[in-house]
Amino acid sequence: MMEKQKTIAKPVTLKGKGLHSGREVELTLKPADPNSGYIFKRIDLANTPLVHAVAENVVNTARGTTIEENGVQVMTIEHICAALSGSEIDNAIVEVNSPEVPILDGSSKHFTHAIKDAGLAEQDEEKEYYSIKEKIEYKNEENGAKIVAYPDDGFGIDVHIDFNSKTLGCQYATMNNLKEFEKEISGSKTFVFVHELEALAANNLIKGGDLDNALVIADKQISKEQLDRLSRLFHKPKVEVLPEGYLNNTELSFQNEPARHKLLDIIGDLSLVGMPLKAKIVAFKPGHHANTELAKIIRKNIKKEKSKPLPPPYDPTAAALFDINEIKKRLPHRPPFLLVDKITYMNEWEITGIKNVTMNEAFFVGHYPEEPIMPGVLQIEAMAQVGGILLLSKVPDPENHVLYFLKIENIKFKHKVIPGDTLNIHMRLLEPVKRGIALTYGRVFVSNTLVMEGQFMAQLAKKQDIDNA
Repeated sequence: MMEKQKTIAKPVTLKGKGLHSGREVELTLKPADPNSGYIFKRIDLANTPLVHAVAENVVNTARGTTIEENGVQVMTIEHICAALSGSEIDNAIVEVNSPEVPILDGSSKHFTHAIKDAGLAEQDEEKEYYSIKEKIEYKNEENGAKIVAYPDDGFGIDVHIDFNSKTLGCQYATMNNLKEFEKEISGSKTFVFVHELEALAANNLIKGGDLDNALVIADKQISKEQLDRLSRLFHKPKVEVLPEGYLNNTELSFQNEPARHKLLDIIGDLSLVGMPLKAKIVAFKPGHHANTELAKIIRKNIKKEKSKPLPPPYDPTAAALFDINEIKKRLPHRPPFLLVDKITYMNEWEITGIKNVTMNEAFFVGHYPEEPIMPGVLQIEAMAQVGGILLLSKVPDPENHVLYFLKIENIKFKHKVIPGDTLNIHMRLLEPVKRGIALTYGRVFVSNTLVMEGQFMAQLAKKQDIDNA
């Protein structure tokens, strides 16, 4: 039986402080359409901009994972992403009224429990996994971080950490499958060393830190003066160092809790691949940078594989998503230069359009009278128009925007196009649109035959910006 995609069954809201800003944050998880993935929505900003949780959008990995799209950021996303991935949710909208996700208790526990209480809803689309086919490795020689993905029929993670700390020692954690996440991993808190706390506070950070949302490790001798300063800083009546080397701010849930939290971070960061994995992950001294770099490598492999020529399904008896009249509302082109007859499919990342080629096309008069062939440049234009409909759907006022080619690469003509052919044009957005720049890959099929393909870069610009340039 085919496994179906899942989303959260109903909205659920959590509130807490942002780790660094200290501001109260409200986060609401909402259901999302199939094939959406995880989408953050900044409801505190005008037009409530979206930030897609994909590896290409990672812009900072210091003390957490930060993503950015079109100049809009969301920080410390790893714990909520781990909860979503660990709960086997494929699609969700995460509304936040702040640039930070609330830190809560420093783990994924409260997010995971909220998702469980809300329930999961099965969707119509089939769940798609990405299977690692050969060893993929990211290694950082400077800090010794190494994370490797091996082929596997399921999804498991092994983590080894070593901070040269007598308190921590070398720790190891493992998860054999996501069924273990809620009980064994989700409640593992983040951790920090005492010397890091004071440095962060001195830099006007961790305003939302209250010693209840992290394990604090004293790996060196701490004076009473330092402890008193920490008590005042975090509004605690008394701070002491326990025999195990941790401050008395919170109890350990597991003896190897720091290693388990690193495993939790890997789950959250690898969710930025955009689909669940079938892989065995082995990590040595992992961190957000190493985790997200591996996610980027995997996403590049996925893009390469998706570029293989497979014709999109086309049923000529099915109703069009957009007919020619709707297309004319969305595109400025007009005959004889309107080169798409209908749109049959469109989602967040992909679009499929149809161009029926007949002998009545004006260009056949001269190209060529004895052997009519559709010019390759017009096939490129037809692809651009189909892709343009997808890109213009990304802005609220498409009538005020225009698209310009910036680059065309790797155009390959595989087969000639003649009268009577029906062009099945498939365009895919390769990465989120950033600052108006869009990168797409397209293929054109006649029946099951690939006739051409290529990569396009275009600029989505406001007409007034062009006029004032």
